[in-house]
Amino acid sequence: QVHLVESGGGSVQAGGSLRLSCAASQRPYSRTVIGWFRQAPGSEREFVALIRARGGSELYSNSVKGRFTISRDNPKNIVYLQMNNLKAEDTAVYYCAVGSQYETDHRAYEDWGQGTQVTVAA
Repeated sequence: QVHLVESGGGSVQAGGSLRLSCAASQRPYSRTVIGWFRQAPGSEREFVALIRARGGSELYSNSVKGRFTISRDNPKNIVYLQMNNLKAEDTAVYYCAVGSQYETDHRAYEDWGQGTQVTVAA
């Protein structure tokens, strides 16, 4: 099991930026994908972005494409989510997760962090 810890959340004005970090307790070689998801109050958990653990093949939801960038620092076992031009509708708890399949369905992911709150004021 991989222990994940998210950080970097906070409150910003619309149009601002935040960078989220997801630190893993070990390099998830046995898992192929690290994903970012978010969940707003009263809503389902939704896919945001993913990247292969060994790099490349980034994938984004349509709602964040062109504004968010996922990247990884393998020596540090950290995956980042750079979020630019934030909008009020981006407000949610953001989670990172590790899975074995190249999937946007959160149910395919096995290990999860505790989440970090992002609040964007209009």
